[in-house]
Amino acid sequence: MRGQIMKGIAGFYFVKSGETIYRCKARGLFKKQGIKPAVGDEVIIEAAEGEDDSLITEILPRRNSFIRPFVANADCFVIVTAPAHPAPVLSVIDKLLVMAEQAGTEAVLCVNKCDLAEGEKKTAVKARQTMEELRRIYEPLYPVICTRMDEEGGLEPLRAAIRGKTVALAGASGVGKSTLLNRLLDRQEMETGQISHRSRRGRHTTRHAELFPADEQGTMIFDTPGFTSFDLPQLEPEELPALFPEIAALSEGCRYDDCTHRAEPDCAVKDALEEGRIEKSRYESYRAFRREAEERRKY
Repeated sequence: MRGQIMKGIAGFYFVKSGETIYRCKARGLFKKQGIKPAVGDEVIIEAAEGEDDSLITEILPRRNSFIRPFVANADCFVIVTAPAHPAPVLSVIDKLLVMAEQAGTEAVLCVNKCDLAEGEKKTAVKARQTMEELRRIYEPLYPVICTRMDEEGGLEPLRAAIRGKTVALAGASGVGKSTLLNRLLDRQEMETGQISHRSRRGRHTTRHAELFPADEQGTMIFDTPGFTSFDLPQLEPEELPALFPEIAALSEGCRYDDCTHRAEPDCAVKDALEEGRIEKSRYESYRAFRREAEERRKY
Protein backbone atom coordinates (compact mmCIF):
# COMPACT_ATOMS: atom_id res chain seq x y z
CA MET A 1 0.00 0.00 0.00
CA ARG A 2 1.35 3.42 -0.99
CA GLY A 3 1.17 6.47 1.25
CA GLN A 4 2.97 9.60 2.43
CA ILE A 5 4.55 10.31 5.81
CA MET A 6 2.69 13.17 7.45
CA LYS A 7 4.43 13.19 10.83
CA GLY A 8 7.18 11.39 12.72
CA ILE A 9 7.40 11.24 16.52
CA ALA A 10 9.60 9.08 18.75
CA GLY A 11 10.22 6.41 16.13
CA PHE A 12 6.61 6.27 14.95
CA TYR A 13 5.56 7.51 11.51
CA PHE A 14 2.03 8.52 10.62
CA VAL A 15 1.36 7.61 7.00
CA LYS A 16 -1.66 8.82 5.04
CA SER A 17 -2.96 6.41 2.44
CA GLY A 18 -6.27 7.36 0.90
CA GLU A 19 -8.37 8.78 3.72
CA THR A 20 -6.72 6.68 6.43
CA ILE A 21 -3.76 7.51 8.70
CA TYR A 22 -1.64 4.49 9.71
CA ARG A 23 0.75 4.53 12.65
CA CYS A 24 3.87 2.79 11.39
CA LYS A 25 7.30 1.61 12.43
CA ALA A 26 10.15 1.52 9.92
CA ARG A 27 11.86 -1.70 8.89
CA GLY A 28 14.92 -2.46 10.99
CA LEU A 29 16.91 -2.78 7.78
CA PHE A 30 16.62 0.98 7.21
CA LYS A 31 18.56 1.73 10.40
CA LYS A 32 21.27 -0.77 9.47
CA GLN A 33 21.59 0.95 6.09
CA GLY A 34 21.71 4.42 7.68
CA ILE A 35 18.37 5.38 6.13
CA LYS A 36 15.82 7.44 8.06
CA PRO A 37 12.29 8.15 6.83
CA ALA A 38 11.46 11.84 6.45
CA VAL A 39 8.21 13.73 6.69
CA GLY A 40 7.03 14.07 3.10
CA ASP A 41 8.47 10.72 1.99
CA GLU A 42 6.30 8.61 -0.27
CA VAL A 43 6.45 5.07 1.07
CA ILE A 44 5.11 1.56 0.75
CA ILE A 45 3.56 0.11 3.91
CA GLU A 46 2.21 -3.20 5.10
CA ALA A 47 -1.03 -2.36 6.90
CA ALA A 48 -1.51 -4.21 10.18
CA GLU A 49 -4.74 -5.62 11.55
CA GLY A 50 -6.48 -4.15 14.59
CA GLU A 51 -4.37 -2.11 17.00
CA ASP A 52 -0.98 -3.31 15.75
CA ASP A 53 1.45 -0.87 14.15
CA SER A 54 1.83 -1.01 10.39
CA LEU A 55 5.27 -1.31 8.76
CA ILE A 56 7.09 0.95 6.31
CA THR A 57 8.73 -1.51 3.92
CA GLU A 58 10.04 0.83 1.22
CA ILE A 59 10.90 4.52 0.83
CA LEU A 60 10.27 5.60 -2.75
CA PRO A 61 12.85 7.79 -4.56
CA ARG A 62 12.88 11.37 -3.29
CA ARG A 63 12.66 14.41 -5.54
CA ASN A 64 14.68 16.26 -2.91
CA SER A 65 15.37 16.20 0.81
CA PHE A 66 16.70 18.55 3.46
CA ILE A 67 18.67 17.91 6.62
CA ARG A 68 17.42 20.57 9.04
CA PRO A 69 14.48 20.43 9.09
CA PHE A 70 14.40 16.82 7.86
CA VAL A 71 11.69 16.88 5.20
CA ALA A 72 11.42 15.53 1.67
CA ASN A 73 9.65 16.08 -1.65
CA ALA A 74 8.93 19.81 -1.52
CA ASP A 75 7.64 21.31 -4.77
CA CYS A 76 7.84 24.94 -3.75
CA PHE A 77 9.60 27.15 -1.20
CA VAL A 78 7.65 30.13 0.05
CA ILE A 79 10.30 32.45 1.44
CA VAL A 80 8.54 34.69 3.94
CA THR A 81 9.85 38.11 4.86
CA ALA A 82 8.35 41.34 6.19
CA PRO A 83 8.89 44.99 5.29
CA ALA A 84 9.49 45.83 8.96
CA HIS A 85 9.50 44.28 12.44
CA PRO A 86 11.82 42.60 11.52
CA ALA A 87 13.33 44.22 8.46
CA PRO A 88 14.41 41.75 5.76
CA VAL A 89 17.99 40.51 5.58
CA LEU A 90 18.80 40.13 1.89
CA SER A 91 21.55 37.56 2.45
CA VAL A 92 19.06 35.28 4.26
CA ILE A 93 16.59 35.60 1.39
CA ASP A 94 19.36 34.82 -1.10
CA LYS A 95 20.48 31.82 0.95
CA LEU A 96 16.98 30.35 0.83
CA LEU A 97 16.67 31.05 -2.90
CA VAL A 98 19.95 29.22 -3.50
CA MET A 99 18.60 26.30 -1.53
CA ALA A 100 15.42 26.25 -3.61
CA GLU A 101 17.45 26.32 -6.83
CA GLN A 102 19.73 23.53 -5.64
CA ALA A 103 16.72 21.38 -4.67
CA GLY A 104 14.99 21.99 -7.98
CA THR A 105 11.91 23.52 -6.36
CA GLU A 106 9.93 26.56 -7.35
CA ALA A 107 10.52 29.64 -5.20
CA VAL A 108 8.09 32.37 -4.22
CA LEU A 109 9.03 35.45 -2.19
CA CYS A 110 6.16 36.32 0.14
CA VAL A 111 6.29 39.79 1.68
CA ASN A 112 4.04 39.38 4.69
CA LYS A 113 2.59 42.16 6.91
CA CYS A 114 2.15 44.44 3.90
CA ASP A 115 -0.34 46.51 5.91
CA LEU A 116 2.68 47.90 7.79
CA ALA A 117 3.38 50.02 4.68
CA GLU A 118 0.15 51.98 5.00
CA GLY A 119 -0.02 55.48 6.45
CA GLU A 120 2.53 58.27 6.75
CA LYS A 121 4.31 57.32 9.95
CA LYS A 122 8.04 56.72 9.81
CA THR A 123 7.62 52.93 10.00
CA ALA A 124 5.11 52.92 7.12
CA VAL A 125 7.35 55.05 4.90
CA LYS A 126 10.31 52.79 5.59
CA ALA A 127 8.17 49.69 4.94
CA ARG A 128 7.08 51.07 1.55
CA GLN A 129 10.68 51.77 0.62
CA THR A 130 11.65 48.23 1.65
CA MET A 131 8.84 46.70 -0.42
CA GLU A 132 9.94 48.69 -3.46
CA GLU A 133 13.51 47.50 -2.95
CA LEU A 134 12.42 43.86 -2.69
CA ARG A 135 10.36 44.14 -5.87
CA ARG A 136 13.22 45.79 -7.74
CA ILE A 137 15.70 43.10 -6.74
CA TYR A 138 13.59 39.96 -6.97
CA GLU A 139 10.64 40.45 -9.34
CA PRO A 140 12.84 39.97 -12.43
CA LEU A 141 13.82 36.56 -11.03
CA TYR A 142 11.00 35.12 -8.90
CA PRO A 143 7.32 35.72 -8.14
CA VAL A 144 6.94 38.33 -5.38
CA ILE A 145 3.62 38.22 -3.54
CA CYS A 146 2.37 40.57 -0.82
CA THR A 147 0.13 39.20 1.94
CA ARG A 148 -1.73 40.77 4.80
CA MET A 149 -3.71 39.45 7.73
CA ASP A 150 -6.15 42.31 8.29
CA GLU A 151 -8.65 41.71 5.50
CA GLU A 152 -10.57 38.95 3.75
CA GLY A 153 -8.74 37.79 0.63
CA GLY A 154 -5.37 39.05 1.81
CA LEU A 155 -3.86 35.60 1.15
CA GLU A 156 -5.56 34.79 -2.15
CA PRO A 157 -2.55 35.57 -4.40
CA LEU A 158 -0.42 33.22 -2.29
CA ARG A 159 -3.09 30.50 -2.23
CA ALA A 160 -3.23 30.66 -6.04
CA ALA A 161 0.57 30.45 -6.37
CA ILE A 162 0.89 27.29 -4.25
CA ARG A 163 -2.31 25.47 -5.21
CA GLY A 164 -1.76 21.77 -5.79
CA LYS A 165 1.86 21.84 -4.59
CA THR A 166 3.76 20.53 -1.57
CA VAL A 167 5.08 23.67 0.08
CA ALA A 168 7.64 24.62 2.72
CA LEU A 169 7.59 28.01 4.40
CA ALA A 170 10.94 29.45 5.43
CA GLY A 171 12.25 32.78 6.63
CA ALA A 172 13.54 34.75 9.58
CA SER A 173 11.86 34.54 12.97
CA GLY A 174 9.10 37.07 13.57
CA VAL A 175 7.94 37.53 9.97
CA GLY A 176 4.64 35.78 10.64
CA LYS A 177 5.24 32.27 9.29
CA SER A 178 3.16 30.59 11.98
CA THR A 179 0.24 32.98 11.64
CA LEU A 180 0.45 32.68 7.86
CA LEU A 181 0.44 28.90 8.14
CA ASN A 182 -2.59 28.96 10.43
CA ARG A 183 -4.50 31.10 7.94
CA LEU A 184 -3.49 29.00 4.95
CA LEU A 185 -4.68 25.89 6.77
CA ASP A 186 -7.77 27.66 8.10
CA ARG A 187 -6.89 26.49 11.59
CA GLN A 188 -6.54 28.38 14.83
CA GLU A 189 -5.58 25.66 17.29
CA MET A 190 -1.92 25.46 16.21
CA GLU A 191 0.27 27.01 18.86
CA THR A 192 2.08 30.24 18.00
CA GLY A 193 4.68 31.74 20.34
CA GLN A 194 4.34 35.36 21.36
CA ILE A 195 6.59 38.02 19.90
CA SER A 196 9.59 38.77 22.09
CA HIS A 197 9.35 42.43 23.12
CA ARG A 198 13.13 42.73 23.29
CA SER A 199 13.90 41.35 19.82
CA ARG A 200 10.45 41.82 18.18
CA ARG A 201 10.88 38.28 16.86
CA GLY A 202 8.50 35.39 17.19
CA ARG A 203 9.01 32.14 19.04
CA HIS A 204 7.78 29.27 16.91
CA THR A 205 6.66 26.48 19.22
CA THR A 206 6.35 23.51 16.85
CA ARG A 207 8.17 20.46 18.26
CA HIS A 208 8.27 18.23 15.19
CA ALA A 209 7.91 18.42 11.42
CA GLU A 210 4.45 17.73 10.09
CA LEU A 211 2.74 17.86 6.70
CA PHE A 212 -0.79 19.25 6.52
CA PRO A 213 -3.37 19.20 3.70
CA ALA A 214 -4.38 22.81 2.96
CA ASP A 215 -7.30 22.42 0.53
CA GLU A 216 -9.12 19.98 -1.72
CA GLN A 217 -6.84 20.73 -4.69
CA GLY A 218 -3.91 18.75 -3.29
CA THR A 219 -1.99 21.59 -1.63
CA MET A 220 0.20 20.31 1.22
CA ILE A 221 2.17 22.51 3.62
CA PHE A 222 5.04 21.55 5.92
CA ASP A 223 5.11 22.91 9.44
CA THR A 224 8.62 22.58 10.76
CA PRO A 225 10.31 22.96 14.17
CA GLY A 226 11.47 26.39 15.24
CA PHE A 227 13.98 27.66 12.72
CA THR A 228 15.11 30.95 11.30
CA SER A 229 16.16 29.45 7.98
CA PHE A 230 16.80 26.15 6.30
CA ASP A 231 20.43 25.04 6.31
CA LEU A 232 22.43 25.93 3.22
CA PRO A 233 23.37 22.63 1.60
CA GLN A 234 26.96 21.47 1.32
CA LEU A 235 27.58 23.06 -2.07
CA GLU A 236 30.76 23.04 -4.08
CA PRO A 237 31.97 26.53 -5.07
CA GLU A 238 31.64 25.65 -8.75
CA GLU A 239 27.92 24.95 -8.32
CA LEU A 240 27.01 28.43 -7.15
CA PRO A 241 26.91 30.39 -10.45
CA ALA A 242 24.17 28.09 -11.75
CA LEU A 243 22.11 28.73 -8.60
CA PHE A 244 21.87 32.48 -9.23
CA PRO A 245 19.70 32.74 -12.38
CA GLU A 246 20.98 36.16 -13.42
CA ILE A 247 24.61 35.02 -13.07
CA ALA A 248 23.93 31.74 -14.88
CA ALA A 249 22.40 33.66 -17.79
CA LEU A 250 25.49 35.88 -18.14
CA SER A 251 28.22 33.28 -17.56
CA GLU A 252 28.36 32.17 -21.19
CA GLY A 253 29.61 35.64 -22.09
CA CYS A 254 32.72 35.35 -19.90
CA ARG A 255 36.12 34.79 -21.51
CA TYR A 256 36.84 31.75 -19.32
CA ASP A 257 34.52 28.77 -18.98
CA ASP A 258 35.50 28.38 -15.31
CA CYS A 259 35.20 32.10 -14.50
CA THR A 260 34.54 32.71 -10.80
CA HIS A 261 33.21 36.22 -11.58
CA ARG A 262 35.61 37.88 -9.17
CA ALA A 263 39.04 38.82 -10.54
CA GLU A 264 39.07 37.42 -14.09
CA PRO A 265 39.27 39.78 -17.10
CA ASP A 266 36.40 40.01 -19.60
CA CYS A 267 33.83 38.79 -17.08
CA ALA A 268 30.29 39.36 -18.31
CA VAL A 269 28.95 39.22 -14.77
CA LYS A 270 31.23 41.98 -13.48
CA ASP A 271 30.43 44.06 -16.56
CA ALA A 272 26.71 43.68 -15.84
CA LEU A 273 27.30 44.64 -12.22
CA GLU A 274 29.11 47.84 -13.22
CA GLU A 275 26.33 48.69 -15.66
CA GLY A 276 23.61 48.09 -13.09
CA ARG A 277 22.10 45.12 -14.92
CA ILE A 278 22.41 42.85 -11.86
CA GLU A 279 21.84 43.86 -8.26
CA LYS A 280 24.84 44.55 -6.04
CA SER A 281 23.26 42.75 -3.08
CA ARG A 282 22.80 39.58 -5.13
CA TYR A 283 26.40 39.69 -6.34
CA GLU A 284 27.62 40.21 -2.77
CA SER A 285 25.60 37.20 -1.63
CA TYR A 286 27.13 35.12 -4.43
CA ARG A 287 30.65 36.10 -3.38
CA ALA A 288 29.95 35.47 0.31
CA PHE A 289 28.44 32.03 -0.34
CA ARG A 290 31.34 31.15 -2.61
CA ARG A 291 33.88 32.12 0.07
CA GLU A 292 31.94 30.01 2.57
CA ALA A 293 31.99 27.02 0.23
CA GLU A 294 35.70 27.42 -0.47
CA GLU A 295 36.53 27.63 3.24
CA ARG A 296 34.44 24.54 3.96
CA ARG A 297 36.24 22.59 1.26
CA LYS A 298 39.60 23.19 2.99
CA TYR A 299 38.57 21.03 5.93
